[in-house]
Amino acid sequence: MQPRERLSYAPIVNRPKLALPGGARMVCWVIINVEEWDINQPMPRTVLTPPAGGAPMPDIPNWAWHEYGNRVGFWRMLEVLDRLDIKAVLCLNGSCLATYAPIAEAARERQWEFLGHGFIQKNMQKVENEREAIRRTTEAISAFTGKRPRGWLGPGLTETWETPDILAEEGYEYVGDWVLDDQPVMLKTRTRPIVSLPYTQECNDVAMMLIQHHPGAEYHRRATDQFEQLYADSASATRIMAISAHPYIMGAPHRLKYFRQALEEIRRHDDVLFWTGEQILDWYRTQRQG
Repeated sequence: MQPRERLSYAPIVNRPKLALPGGARMVCWVIINVEEWDINQPMPRTVLTPPAGGAPMPDIPNWAWHEYGNRVGFWRMLEVLDRLDIKAVLCLNGSCLATYAPIAEAARERQWEFLGHGFIQKNMQKVENEREAIRRTTEAISAFTGKRPRGWLGPGLTETWETPDILAEEGYEYVGDWVLDDQPVMLKTRTRPIVSLPYTQECNDVAMMLIQHHPGAEYHRRATDQFEQLYADSASATRIMAISAHPYIMGAPHRLKYFRQALEEIRRHDDVLFWTGEQILDWYRTQRQG
């Protein structure tokens, strides 16, 4: 299906009101993206351009740059989330459950939600068998957590024309790839609908630090600017804000404080809820049924 076949245009100002519990105005969900990069493939992102050009393999400098995030950066970010009492969403490749088991164990201990993110970090359009990759991810998460993952975020938000259909057929209930709204929306598939939850591109550390090459302080500035506007908007209609970060980016020593400061400022608002994706999903379904 083309996008216009999956969802119709609906201005946010014309929709039925969505009511949050306890008089809350908006919801933030924090997504920590943990990935495994295959040393035998070109790196998904690079911090250093090879001195002689091209795409050398093995690319040790860029592989090690990412690996630092899982060895060190994640644990800095975890300390921030623990101190602020925020239950995050661990968005991870299925292979990470074996390769980075202590990260997965820390998330499971804190009852974080596990979000499918491909089996290994690779563009879904380049995966040889998309359904098999989704199933392998589902099976890995299910075996580790004891429950099937309910949500999916494609590596780099990549999808094929069939991805929403396959996800619905494989039991997934929501997806974060369709960054087109500040409220959940329904996507049609060839079987049952799947919910699109608001994610983020421009308030994503990949975009800010690696593509636009901003200094670390941009993360704090942009996150708080986005929050201020969404909070103002939420006076008339509920808004959902995603806060996305990667351990190899915001877990770096010179950036961590900007991740912390952004969360601290948002956390001060008593009428802002910090939920997981599945909490948002369940709430949205009750609102639609009502």
